[in-house]
Amino acid sequence: MRRCVGGFAGITAVLALCGSLVAAGCSAGSAEATAEAEDWRKRGPLPLERLFDNTAVSDDARPDEADFDGAGASLSAQDLAAAGWTPGRTLTVRGARLTWPRRQAGEPDNVRADGQAVRVTGRGDALAFLVAGTGGEAGAAGTVAYADGTSSAYRLTAPDWRTGPLATKAVALPHVNTPEGQLAEQARLYVVTVPLARGRTVASVRLPRADGLHVFALSVRDVSRGWTGTWAASTGGHPAVGPWADRTLRLVVHTSAGGPRVRVRFDNTFAAAPVRIGSATVAVRATGAAARGAPVPLAFRGAAGVEIPAGAQAYSDPLAFEVPAGGNLLVSFHLPGTVRAAPLHRLAVQRSYVSEPGDHAADGSAAAYTSVITSWPLLAGVDVGGGPGSVVLFGDSITDGDKSTLDGNRRWPDVLAARLRGQAAVPRYGVLNQGISGNRVVTDRYPGDGVSTDTAGVSALHRFDRDVLAQTSARTVVVFEGVNDVRWGALGQQVIAGLRELAERGRARGLRVLAATILPCGGEARCTAAVDAERSAVNEWIRTGGEFDGVLDFDAVVRDPERPSRMLPVYDSGDHLHPGDAGLAALAESVDLRGLVS
Repeated sequence: MRRCVGGFAGITAVLALCGSLVAAGCSAGSAEATAEAEDWRKRGPLPLERLFDNTAVSDDARPDEADFDGAGASLSAQDLAAAGWTPGRTLTVRGARLTWPRRQAGEPDNVRADGQAVRVTGRGDALAFLVAGTGGEAGAAGTVAYADGTSSAYRLTAPDWRTGPLATKAVALPHVNTPEGQLAEQARLYVVTVPLARGRTVASVRLPRADGLHVFALSVRDVSRGWTGTWAASTGGHPAVGPWADRTLRLVVHTSAGGPRVRVRFDNTFAAAPVRIGSATVAVRATGAAARGAPVPLAFRGAAGVEIPAGAQAYSDPLAFEVPAGGNLLVSFHLPGTVRAAPLHRLAVQRSYVSEPGDHAADGSAAAYTSVITSWPLLAGVDVGGGPGSVVLFGDSITDGDKSTLDGNRRWPDVLAARLRGQAAVPRYGVLNQGISGNRVVTDRYPGDGVSTDTAGVSALHRFDRDVLAQTSARTVVVFEGVNDVRWGALGQQVIAGLRELAERGRARGLRVLAATILPCGGEARCTAAVDAERSAVNEWIRTGGEFDGVLDFDAVVRDPERPSRMLPVYDSGDHLHPGDAGLAALAESVDLRGLVS
């Protein structure tokens, strides 16, 4: 028998009933309750909110009105509101739209997973669950039923709400409520996705049977049909900025694919509080911060601006706008409040602009834009209408373009995009650069929470869902990481284990997964003979292990035949770790474009 908080029964036989008979109250073991629960089961799957049997959220003044974990602890309603997670609000996290329960503090707001059948419909690449575990990590297998009568199994695992990793949380709250008082301890909620059978319409989902696994919301994540990603940047941290108060940011981004419609995505990743965008525009760049023609306003569900809750995203509405392939766009947005820290991509290798005070998003001229920045705050994606989909290049500083020419768009992803545009043998995919300088496969550089000076990101394992699986119309991913791991003491076998997991996760979502071998870095201070031995072991496994759908042997492209632990001087930027423009071009030119297609 399970404890029922706030006067509601909690045994398995009345899971469905407890969510519906709030006013009457249900008694564990009553014949009437059992009979009605059985009747409900015969009606088939129910909406999740009809199954709520646990209360996770309490008012700070009445902490005993909820018992999330069976020991009297709960989430703070005030903390949730401060993060922008208010009752009934729909949030987009990792590309999935999820609605925070439309329940007030003290009312049942989640279901303890025990095999319930949930009514949920849609077609997409993944199921997204808003979850948390109590009593430790919680997980088990469940089943998806499709409209055509078929089914598929999935496994759902929820990290613990008090001890789970901050690197993968959707939102962290600063307190835990208990009947004895509020604790200054972080509470975490997670969005976890599991793969669906592609092309099939979901009819219902049977939850796992797992003690301590709590589900607040679930939905089918759409595969972004009708869109191609043309530009993207990974959020590497949440550092101090500005501060910016009543300023407009005008960010310069270089497209890969073109199209007749556009939408942009802002990410408030890692944040503890909402951020407000007052207005936003898009324009084709002329020179500097000047637009070619009048910038065109973007809208957000019909409004000029949008508030983005902590940890969430905001997509602009589709806009008829001719996006040039291989061109520069200006995405401008006004920040009406004071922003002292923001999620950003640090190494843009591109100058963007900050205005004098005021909303200058609609300005065609550059006059108001008097400051320069070389990062991309908040903006995380630009999509175009139509097109064949996107290739995601997932890596570290070499993919990020470190040591390439400022404002030159000479990163190897840019050169690859130009090659795709100039041919007709394979689809002209969009190219999404998801490199982060300093990133590692198995270790977090940024812890995933709080204001930090480190913007090298959470590990590849921890960001793979956000930066690859959730990207618009992703078809193929190239994984090109590992040098930072071995340079900082990781063993080759640790890197191999991480790369193997990425390959498995990508293929489970229907992606074509390629791997690139790690470049030589002899001559750089940390690239000792021992490090080179670990690097070589990883490369040998990539080439021969059979874990990937294809291999890009970048090591062979740039290494010096006379000194295989080093790059050829013509390709070396001078620091012996990063290729320069010529080396980056050589990497891109070596890619067999046919290998990008499944």
